[in-house]
Amino acid sequence: MKRFVFTFAMPKKAFMKKILIISILIMNTAFAQTITGIDSSKKLENIIIKAYEQNRSLIDVAAPVSVTGQAQLNRFGNMSILPALNITPGVSMEERSPGSYRLNIRGSSLRSPFGVRDVKIYLNDIPLTDPTGNTYLNQLSFYNFNSIEIIKGPASSLYGAGIGGAMLIHTLPANWSDGVSLDYSTGSFNTNSINANVKTGDADHENSFTYSHQTSDGYRLQAKMHRDIATWESLLKVNDKQTLHAYMSYSDLYYQTPGGLTLAQYNANPKQARPGAGSQPGAVANKAAIYQKTFLAGFSNDYQFNEHWQNTTSLYGSYTDFINPNIRVYEYRKEPHFGGRSVFEYKKQFDKTNFQLDFGTEAQKGFFNTRDYGNNLGVADSMQTDDNLNNWQYMFFAQADFELPHGWTITAGASLNKSSIEDVNLAAKPATTQRRVFKNKLPPHIAVLKQLSKNISVYGSIAGGFSTPTVSEVLRSDGLFGTNLQPESGTDYELGIKGTASQNKLFFDISGFFFDLKNTIVQRIDANNVYYYVNAGSTKQKGIETYASYEIIDAPKHFINSAKIFASYAFHDFHYGSFKQVNNDFSKNQLPGASPNTVVAGFDVTSKTDIYLNVTYNYTDKIALNDANTAYAPSYNLLGARLGYKKDFKKKISAEIFAGADNLFDTKYSLGNDINAFGGRYYNAAAGRNFYAGISFNFNK
Repeated sequence: MKRFVFTFAMPKKAFMKKILIISILIMNTAFAQTITGIDSSKKLENIIIKAYEQNRSLIDVAAPVSVTGQAQLNRFGNMSILPALNITPGVSMEERSPGSYRLNIRGSSLRSPFGVRDVKIYLNDIPLTDPTGNTYLNQLSFYNFNSIEIIKGPASSLYGAGIGGAMLIHTLPANWSDGVSLDYSTGSFNTNSINANVKTGDADHENSFTYSHQTSDGYRLQAKMHRDIATWESLLKVNDKQTLHAYMSYSDLYYQTPGGLTLAQYNANPKQARPGAGSQPGAVANKAAIYQKTFLAGFSNDYQFNEHWQNTTSLYGSYTDFINPNIRVYEYRKEPHFGGRSVFEYKKQFDKTNFQLDFGTEAQKGFFNTRDYGNNLGVADSMQTDDNLNNWQYMFFAQADFELPHGWTITAGASLNKSSIEDVNLAAKPATTQRRVFKNKLPPHIAVLKQLSKNISVYGSIAGGFSTPTVSEVLRSDGLFGTNLQPESGTDYELGIKGTASQNKLFFDISGFFFDLKNTIVQRIDANNVYYYVNAGSTKQKGIETYASYEIIDAPKHFINSAKIFASYAFHDFHYGSFKQVNNDFSKNQLPGASPNTVVAGFDVTSKTDIYLNVTYNYTDKIALNDANTAYAPSYNLLGARLGYKKDFKKKISAEIFAGADNLFDTKYSLGNDINAFGGRYYNAAAGRNFYAGISFNFNK
């Protein structure tokens, strides 16, 4: 599950030609670039994070929070955030084919046949997750991410619906400098990526314009992709009290969907697309693909009233045009939605106690239209369904923090949530209307942290979470409206310890958890390839997640001036509690889609000659593919490496050239498996041994 890029399989001559072109460019250009954003040398534990509105160092937050910064993002090929996120224990980002992502946090992909669900995602202060609970994470390019914070487990007390957790994406670098940068990467399967960025202004008047273009032929048949993304971002410091932030983006994405294979098909030819069966054409004949265009505009305002009070308010509007010819139907979706979030913060010191109160509201409204047609070899045929879907959700939240003497911190919060879905069936004559209103939920969050020393802390927390069915889950893919599907709800119990030792050379983060989930929503796919969802009783999810890094060498004057190792390990014992479906009893079975054991380890070294090497190893245990536990994806081992050269020619001009390889063992494995797929079509083959290379230039004024 930890791959580095969508990379390519081109003839050796073609690849060497591209490498030669890159080498000539770097020797003859007058401009250059280094890695931008958070200083890659900044230690992870010292980064101030925003999660739970606490603005503290990672060690001082009483929650399972991870941070992915520039150091992690830039140790792989610069085409996808996937491998960087997968360093985090408990997090698995998958790619079924180039451009088709799925995000799994502690088993949350059980509800995600594709895409990102059950995880609430914010872009700066803007909700990126739409009112239905779906997130188009593929509308962002690699270069739109400066840093990423992930809260593992329920975060509903502050971030609303989502059992898996929350992701906070930050786009602007901490240190501003205006200038121009250009990045180019190439890789196997004729993968190419170009990114151009222009920054103007100063620290008080920041403007950033970015354009990214990416293409790939894919590593399977019917897996081509191309994506264009343009963004404008502005940060204006009006005065010492007020800051305005604006973000606009337009993404145009096309990617083909090869479909899942049976075990026999996967063993015969893992690169093939799903073949036809009987009278049903396959993925190639039906031209299965996604056409996705998204426009997003968001604005936020930070205002400091006085030394005690401040407010952050954000508003956004988004529109997605989604077309999906697939195996069974030809689907059109239009998805306009808007919303906002406002957070008030109050700070006060009482004797030796620091008190902080955060409270506010968030609301989202969507007006979606979904039409399904027959798919006649890639052409829309007769209309089957036509539905207007109006969804509305809002929440009120509050959280109090007490920093007490002797290193104690207590956090307590909760939110009040309500949502509804209305379906107007326009295909019926006369039109019919059905409505689902989901009752108020009040998920709590209580956490206690104790500093054992200046550099080590322990914490415990209890967090409630819930997740309402999304529109695509309530509205089956055959157009029927599910009236019985209920929200999930659960409670997470967490214990953790994190800190530094050995003169800050060693950083460690260890947590154990038990999560009890009720009314678990799981996917089914019937004989007609109809996707639908059912409540699966309960699940019991226990786990241990560990991360450690050690700085072996920190000697700027030596030839090897820096060397570091890291390792992450996740043990997940995820099982159904009570789960009976018709005549089948799946109680106590392993939860499909989650690896019981996952290991990621790496070694990074840099030299005085500006050459660096990053090596990454991944082991993923076998994964159950269905509720009955009669089919498994085998375990696999992956090895990848990146070798590069960075040079500051002058204070304002710098450059980097790099090359790397992924899956050096040439392991055959399946990634982004289709869970509980009818007919055993579980398998989506991942890329074998592949290569990439790139060059970056930067000129700062």
